[in-house]
Amino acid sequence: MTATPEKPADAGFRMPPEWAPHERTWMAWPSPNPTFTNDEELAEARDAWGSVARAVSGFEPVTLVVSPGDTEGARAVVGAGDKHPIEIVERELDDAWMRDIGPTFVTSAQGELAAVDWTFNGWGAQEWARWDNDSKIARHVSDLAGTRTFSTPLVNEGGAIHVDGEGTVLLTDTVQLGEGRNPDWTREQVEREIHAHLGTTKAIWLPYGLAGDYGTYGTQGHVDIVAAFARPGVVMVHTQPDPAHPDHERCKFIAALLRASTDARGRQLEVVEIPAPTVLEEDGEWVDYSYINHYQCNDGIVLCAFDDPRDEEAAEIFRGLFPERTVQLVDARTIFAGGGGIHCITQQQPKV
Repeated sequence: MTATPEKPADAGFRMPPEWAPHERTWMAWPSPNPTFTNDEELAEARDAWGSVARAVSGFEPVTLVVSPGDTEGARAVVGAGDKHPIEIVERELDDAWMRDIGPTFVTSAQGELAAVDWTFNGWGAQEWARWDNDSKIARHVSDLAGTRTFSTPLVNEGGAIHVDGEGTVLLTDTVQLGEGRNPDWTREQVEREIHAHLGTTKAIWLPYGLAGDYGTYGTQGHVDIVAAFARPGVVMVHTQPDPAHPDHERCKFIAALLRASTDARGRQLEVVEIPAPTVLEEDGEWVDYSYINHYQCNDGIVLCAFDDPRDEEAAEIFRGLFPERTVQLVDARTIFAGGGGIHCITQQQPKV
């Protein structure tokens, strides 16, 4: 399939919210790379990714993209799937963060599916990152899904956006406007390109992400670990109760900013605070453990767990927000050690 110069919004496409029905979930299988420094870490990562794949397959089908030759090993870890199948396809990979390297799917009122292929450059061309293969994954997934593809020169990732399905998108200054991504773009140019590809009309900008997201394997401020819409007009926000952690003040500011914001339809946002786990540091560095980085799939919520007293507290908040969904906790500490969470390794394909 070939790209078209037409913008998705011009053709009537928009990005559905994550809670809309899914056709399937796409994931990528960890390959040897700088994120996983040795065989033991790679094996631990594969076990963690496999746990997420199995959890999601309890709610909807999963397609797992693996590097050539890794099919047998991946199948041994993930199995055939729970209530729904886990399919495996082979494509060359560098890393395993499908939210960021995969396409952002959009749909039209006529029931057509399409894919947005953002420009991917290793989270701002970070020194450790490799992306020759990953920069092509969005196109591969789009082709496998049988959709048309809209490409854009904007450097962006799926974890750097969150939409409410009614015209509002959350963005972060240090990501879309960061020096490593789009140094020559103005805020207005970024918004115009985002809206043209997501079908949104209003952007709410956060000034930064969590402190730990600026470490070695950080994304420089992805919004999907800080804030996420629960439904139109309601946004969940990460909070850090402990004043010793640098996120304590960051999160207070972000929560206040969002409470003072209105969405694309003029509604004042309702903010639901989700307290961080009690652990503050790991290996001498501030952690960015966050329950915000969850994944909504059909009839379910796959929620990050950290073997922490606040795991169940967070699960109860999510059950209250999503009473029609089953909340399933999955240990995400190994995933966070690699630079992300459950949302970061999953990508929804909407049902049309």
